[in-house]
Amino acid sequence: MISSRFSVAIHVLALIGITEEGKVTSEFIAGSVNTNASVIRRIMGMLSRADLIASKAGVAGIRLKRELMDITLLDVYRAVELPEEHVLFTVHQGTNLQCPVGRNIQSALEQPLHKAQEQMEQVLMKTTIYDIVQSIKSKC
Repeated sequence: MISSRFSVAIHVLALIGITEEGKVTSEFIAGSVNTNASVIRRIMGMLSRADLIASKAGVAGIRLKRELMDITLLDVYRAVELPEEHVLFTVHQGTNLQCPVGRNIQSALEQPLHKAQEQMEQVLMKTTIYDIVQSIKSKC
């Protein structure tokens, strides 16, 4: 299961994208997300390490480092969700090698799980934060 970090990170980027520069703080974002500012700062740290945002401690003015249309949901997903091995699905280890299923389950699952991850990443790559912001604006 993908955690809520992913949707919160998208929320953060969309809010930064539609808010006047210099007005965005972690407390402001936390109010919009309705969570603790420390949760927001942790996610912002991930977004910053992924070079998606820039901020300075104690200074209002979190800003995007790329244009909204240049940040895909795949960029966000990779920033906050994807493990370092870049593998979404893991298969349990230590199966019973005396059992035909236990002996072969890993190799049987490898291709379909890899394909599923590839397809999900393709969809995420086609959607940008700009698209999300436009959808939000159309509902206001």
